[in-house]
Amino acid sequence: MNAQIIVTPSGERLAVLAEADYLALLEAAEDAADRDALRRFRAAREAGEEELLPSELVDRILAGESPVRVWREHRGLTAQALAEAGGIAQSYLSQIETGKRSGTLETMAKLAGALGVLVDDLLPTGA
Repeated sequence: MNAQIIVTPSGERLAVLAEADYLALLEAAEDAADRDALRRFRAAREAGEEELLPSELVDRILAGESPVRVWREHRGLTAQALAEAGGIAQSYLSQIETGKRSGTLETMAKLAGALGVLVDDLLPTGA
């Protein structure tokens, strides 16, 4: 890598690189950031703070199915069990899962806690 150093009239030193060298530096920085993100994810997963989802569940959520329903079924909970754990009526949960009502932030936080996920994980993909 060849760099030309230029000193501005104010004394600031600038490095001039060939475009190919500049692009290679950008790519190396992006690769380093990706490696760091992967390292942090793996550490979080080992600590039980992250989990991997089967692609079928992700596909269901991306297809527009209720994330609350998908997570509930993934956790092996009945609607009644989740409603009780979240401190809401089963009919309210049913309305959230069918999209007839959107839960309040407080309700979604309770459901997220009961499911062991973040509130963001329960928001529809279009939200």
